[in-house]
Amino acid sequence: MQIIAGLGNPGSQHAGQRHNIGFMAVDEIVRRHSSFSPWQKKFSAEISEGRIGSEKILLIKPQTFMNKSGQAIGEAMRFYKLTEQDITVFYDELDLAAAKVRIKRGGGAGGHNGIRSMDQHCGQNYQRVRLGIDHPGHKDRVTGHVLGDFSKADQIWLEPLLAAIADNVELLVKGDNSGFMNKIALAVGDVAPNQPKKKTEKPVPKPQSHIRQARSSAQKPDAPTTGPMADMLKKLLGK
Repeated sequence: MQIIAGLGNPGSQHAGQRHNIGFMAVDEIVRRHSSFSPWQKKFSAEISEGRIGSEKILLIKPQTFMNKSGQAIGEAMRFYKLTEQDITVFYDELDLAAAKVRIKRGGGAGGHNGIRSMDQHCGQNYQRVRLGIDHPGHKDRVTGHVLGDFSKADQIWLEPLLAAIADNVELLVKGDNSGFMNKIALAVGDVAPNQPKKKTEKPVPKPQSHIRQARSSAQKPDAPTTGPMADMLKKLLGK
């Protein structure tokens, strides 16, 4: 059995916020996989049980608010006699560009209160799926950005991202993290924001020999007909 958790804040007022992208990811898994039961309350969380491939999965959305997420997940982990290595967590990442996904096991909290709580209650050696929400550019704007709703423009990349996560989650469950990230990149590649545009450089003309340069000059209407230059051209090109 594995636990797949999404981090976020409970309540309709938080549902569309960037900080809740972890909730959105596990909600999409339930929508796209018919094996999962309706959400029910247990462990101070909402849980849904089902299967992905041959693996039994417990999806969990802590209802303790973000900074106490680890309490609910830790309680479920101990109830099922699992370890932190059986846990995968989806959460928002400021230091990743929007629509980017990175996976790692272990590490620090990086200033994320939900991850800090996870480390306290579950240990650190769980799998972290970081979902990029982009940085607003200045630390004074971080709180408003994180607790702000995704915009209409964000839906262009957010919807394909969540769909790709749900459709390819079996790769994640099997431990094929590279395959999972490749599928995500293919799904959002054409719509991901902040993609640098490739510069088209003008071709540099090949240098011409002095004879070819002279011939070109001779074909111009203002080429001299008398004087030293004209004499030189006659010697090079003939009359």
